[in-house]
Amino acid sequence: MLSLTLASLMDEVHAHSGAVYLLAPDQPVLEMAVTAGLPRAFAAPWERIGLSAPLPVSEAVRERRLVWVGGEEEMAHRYPRIAMVLPYPFSLAALPIATATRVYGAVYVTWPGAHPPELSDGEREHLTAACDRLAVRLERAAEQSLPLPPEPDLSAAPLLGQLSGTLGSVEAVRMVSRLPYGLCSLDLHGRVGFANAAAADLLGVPADRLVGSQLWASVPWLNDPVHEDRYRAALLSQHATSFVALRPPHQWLSFRLHPSTTGLSVRISRAGAVRGPNRPPPPPGDAPARLVDISQVLSLAGALTEAAGVQDVVQLVADEIAPAVGSQGLVMLGARAGRLLVLGHRGYRDPPVVERFDGMPLSEPTPGSQVLRTGVPAFFESREELERLYPVLIVNPSTFASWAYLPLIASGRPVGTCVLAYAEPHRFATEERAVLICLAGLIAQALDRALLFDAKQRLAHGLQEALLPHTLPSVPGLESAARYLPATRGMEVGGDFYDLVGTGGAAAAVIGDVQGHNVTAAGLMGQVRTAVRAYTTVGQAPEEVMRSTNRLLLDLGADLFASCLYLRLDPVRGRAVMSRAGHPPPLLRRPDGRVRVLDLAGGPLLGIDGGAVYPATEVGLSPGSLLVLYTDGLVESPGTDFEEALAALGRRLTELGDLPLDELADALVRPRAAAEHRLDDIALLLIRA
Repeated sequence: MLSLTLASLMDEVHAHSGAVYLLAPDQPVLEMAVTAGLPRAFAAPWERIGLSAPLPVSEAVRERRLVWVGGEEEMAHRYPRIAMVLPYPFSLAALPIATATRVYGAVYVTWPGAHPPELSDGEREHLTAACDRLAVRLERAAEQSLPLPPEPDLSAAPLLGQLSGTLGSVEAVRMVSRLPYGLCSLDLHGRVGFANAAAADLLGVPADRLVGSQLWASVPWLNDPVHEDRYRAALLSQHATSFVALRPPHQWLSFRLHPSTTGLSVRISRAGAVRGPNRPPPPPGDAPARLVDISQVLSLAGALTEAAGVQDVVQLVADEIAPAVGSQGLVMLGARAGRLLVLGHRGYRDPPVVERFDGMPLSEPTPGSQVLRTGVPAFFESREELERLYPVLIVNPSTFASWAYLPLIASGRPVGTCVLAYAEPHRFATEERAVLICLAGLIAQALDRALLFDAKQRLAHGLQEALLPHTLPSVPGLESAARYLPATRGMEVGGDFYDLVGTGGAAAAVIGDVQGHNVTAAGLMGQVRTAVRAYTTVGQAPEEVMRSTNRLLLDLGADLFASCLYLRLDPVRGRAVMSRAGHPPPLLRRPDGRVRVLDLAGGPLLGIDGGAVYPATEVGLSPGSLLVLYTDGLVESPGTDFEEALAALGRRLTELGDLPLDELADALVRPRAAAEHRLDDIALLLIRA
């Protein structure tokens, strides 16, 4: 069923390769069920992929829509992991296999680089209809409890099958044998189907040894991933490619690969003098080198570079690496002050089984602490083997049957232990152990960076919290609420600040923005806020507070500027006196719901001109009036006009201004809080008379 559907689909849209994925039972994982057009090894890094992985097939299932990637450049921009492993010109479409009530899997198909950058309407209709039909068939099979037996991958038909008659075939062989250069034919897996005498002579291998084997397996000095990469590039892009190779000791040969959907024709000739890397040929062996191993490591390494914090690393290992190696459970362990830390875990139905190790001394006889202390990996192929060596684990055991404990070593020091658990007894072959240890090295580098990142984040957040007021004071005749959101770039700490100070029967409010999003900006912000408080306490008028703060900023010599808005509030007399230094204008909502932008006179940014003046403006503040003070992060964003954004904020205030202040503050910052990327900090201070 799957193979025929895929073959029909590819034929309808003239695609040259594809695959069908099915959802694994009880796991958020897509498993490759059948491929066509190209060897499965091309997609080996993605044989099993997590639903949350940033890949076209996963995205198609998550969003239940067609995902189209129009070429090499778009692939590099949107899905760099794929472009890193397959840096060739091709287009790809991925679609979910789903009914109205259930998702069963996904399909992807690819075209050579010559395909137009956009998918045609006809191609979209064919793809969608085929996936819908397959989803209905899978639904019927599920309703009838019919198992889906394994299906073989589809390969192309033999090239000679297209020739007319035996006599023509014989004459074609005679013709090729007369040519002065070498010719051989490869199938999609790189196996030699035919080689003329000139090819055998140039390669130095008898023709009967070439036929039926992969070219780089029969010819030891071609056993190089660089050469195999050219074969992959030709098949995937369907463009002719070439390379030169050194036949020991000093004969350079030129290889020209002409691809089709059935395989490749290779022309071999002598090359002139070539200056190439002085690289000895790989030693001959029974098994050819597999580029797929390299591509898998490249893909996973690319995934780990995207992780920022520790939880990102845990999630990526759970979504990408654990499914790739067939593991169903994961625990990530670290250490602090001589004790184990459970950094994260996935796949354990009973969390206390894992969490009981959190805070346990490293001296305790557990495999996690032992591997972390010694840096020596441990593999347990059965529960009996584990419990015999570590009896402490007999109490409250997990449901898993096999484990790999991998030391995470970065810069020569252990940073943690990665525990991969398997639901069934699992034999760890030598090759698999080597791959797991290699992956552990990649995880260790990512975890080491993540631990440092989290430490910096804790420092930054602690500094920010120390510099901003924890609560706003209660001022008779006034209600207030404030919100602060850091930028999502850098250290998530910046120079936006606000404050409200009670001064007898009156109050003073300030909001400002020191240039920058780093610890320097935050430290200067703390000094400015403290200075404004001090000048307020000694009774300076608003314009004097601004002049004094401006001189202070220049005296500090920080080479940073700051915008600021300062208000002296008198709720008894119903008025506010304001002074502004290059800050966005405040908004005033009247009791009747009308909103006005207070376009106050003001001076330049603080820290520019020591002689600048900052005139004060008095505004009426009748009961029920609402003042909205904010920093530019609330209204400014790339591609958005400031005036339009300010008008939109005014409309929201008209609609929502009667809400309690805390609810109103949440409503005003909610759109920015939900944004994936905030380029600037946001501070908001609401004051209602």
